[in-house]
Formats: sequence, structure tokens, C-alpha cells
Amino acid sequence: MVGTFYRSSSPGAKAFAEVGQEIKEGEPICIIEAMKIMNEIEADKSGTVTKILCENGQAVEFGQPLFIIE
Repeated sequence: MVGTFYRSSSPGAKAFAEVGQEIKEGEPICIIEAMKIMNEIEADKSGTVTKILCENGQAVEFGQPLFIIE
């Protein structure tokens, strides 16, 4: 999905995922805005977020890794 990466649901809101956080498969981890539609992106596996690869508000491309989850 080509769009804009957001770590939280709105400015000033708590981020969906932080480095060091345990997450579960299917849990929302970010939002990608595409064509004025906000799309919640879910974790594709359970684990610990070890790195966030995008900055808030950054344009992202289809297939681009957003997080490292181990």
C-alpha cells in the first residue's frame, strides 16, 4: 500500500507500538493513510518490536518493511 505512515491514531495519541513492546499477531501496530482513507495495519506475527523502520508522517511504498518484530 502506498501512503503515509503514522505511529498513532491521531496527533498526540499514544503510539500503537514502541521498541521493546510485546505484540500479538493481528494487533494494530500503525496506520497507513492512502487516498484520504486511514488503514489500520496489523502485526503479521507475535513477538517483540526491535526496530521501527519509518518516521511518523513518512511516505511508504507497497511492500516496504515498517517494523522488525522478533
